[in-house]
Amino acid sequence: MAFSLDFRIHSEVGRVRKNNQDAAFASPNLLVVADGMGGAAAGDLASAVAATEASHSDRRLEGEQLLENMAGIMQRANDKLADLIEQDLELDGMGTTFSGASFSGTTFGVAHIGDSRGYLLHGDEIRQLTHDHSWVQALIDDGRLTPEQAATHPHRSLILKVLNGSGETDPDFFELEAEEGDVLLFCSDGLSGLVPESELKSVIDDNDLDEAVTKLAALANERGGHDNITMVIARVVPQSDELDAATPQLAGSAVEREIPSIGHEEEGSGYPDPEAEAETEAEGEANQDPDHDESEQARYAPRASRPRWPTTLAAFLAVTLVIGVVVWGVFAYSRSRYFIAAADGHVGIYNGIPGALFGLQMNRLVERRDTLLSDLPAFYQRQVSNTIGVSDFDAAVETAQKLDDYARRCAAVRSQRFQKPTSPAEPEGSPGVGLPTPTDSLPAPTATPGQTNYPTLLAPLTPSTTQEADPEAC
Repeated sequence: MAFSLDFRIHSEVGRVRKNNQDAAFASPNLLVVADGMGGAAAGDLASAVAATEASHSDRRLEGEQLLENMAGIMQRANDKLADLIEQDLELDGMGTTFSGASFSGTTFGVAHIGDSRGYLLHGDEIRQLTHDHSWVQALIDDGRLTPEQAATHPHRSLILKVLNGSGETDPDFFELEAEEGDVLLFCSDGLSGLVPESELKSVIDDNDLDEAVTKLAALANERGGHDNITMVIARVVPQSDELDAATPQLAGSAVEREIPSIGHEEEGSGYPDPEAEAETEAEGEANQDPDHDESEQARYAPRASRPRWPTTLAAFLAVTLVIGVVVWGVFAYSRSRYFIAAADGHVGIYNGIPGALFGLQMNRLVERRDTLLSDLPAFYQRQVSNTIGVSDFDAAVETAQKLDDYARRCAAVRSQRFQKPTSPAEPEGSPGVGLPTPTDSLPAPTATPGQTNYPTLLAPLTPSTTQEADPEAC
């Protein structure tokens, strides 16, 4: 059974940004959102190129052509960006995300790169279809950050993969079967970063599409509107000739930003329109050569990038410089930070931040204490294993001394257990052996004024009320 799409498109600048660097395209066959980046380096141009390229490949396709079409759009957009940068080096640094789907009437061919998102509302559930290509998402995947910590991470906007004119893009591709009533939402992080999944679902479920778009944009603005807000939303409905003939729409920078022509090319994208190409091939069918089939497939398949040595070298140097600045900044910041962690089975004081950046360890062992990790109560063994964040070196020493005390006291408890059985008249862990009370906990980390604590998996230091948190449970 074939279906149609009832779609809406919306893009606005938000409350903070001066211009709209988002773009979108929507039609009965194709849904795309692109979030440009680069500021002065023309992020709005990058997103406009991506959305416009999508509009040039808007047609009903089936089977493998769905993903081939999406791959071709992304590659041609990336090639266009490379050509524009090569023509004007001041544009170097621009880039754009790309998230969207091509629709056959029964199946979606989804393509994604960057941190714009795609969601599927199916029945009573909503799920994120796409996987963010961002630094904080990589930390989440490695178990070094929680989603809650990532939401406030100072580098949450750092994206690892985008369309930026480079030869390698490595997007994600997958197919999704359409079911009546399903709703697809593609949006920039100006919406997904401020409105959680549960609210997205609630607004869409409780309103028609026009009202849903308006209310979602309003929610993002109410919560700061610090970024451009762009979305394409489509509901799968029974097949309708009217909906299948709906007018395609561009939004955002795609209608606000003029795309420069390249070299001698005529106005337009600089790449063949698939429909125009099809007409030309039909006219010359009698003179077709044996390579016709390959040429037909090439309309949708990614185009090989041309060598661009000057641009590649410039891009490499720029990326190297940026990475160097980021690494230097992180290293400089890490030198002011301290934490407690395990060191060869002992308690150790470390200078830096836990983990590594680009393969470089971001910390060094300053002092390995005599205290064995195994001598600590179980609660503090786990705390040290998970790392304990402190504000400075003095706080680190104070915390380590507290741990030393806990270890000695726990050793006394174990010795007492070994020497004589515990009697009802003299319970184990009585004040007579100098055991700490539940309130005698390690101090919680404090932030140095003007500093931002590095958001790692730093466990709270205050014990819970469980038996494991009780120092008597040695």
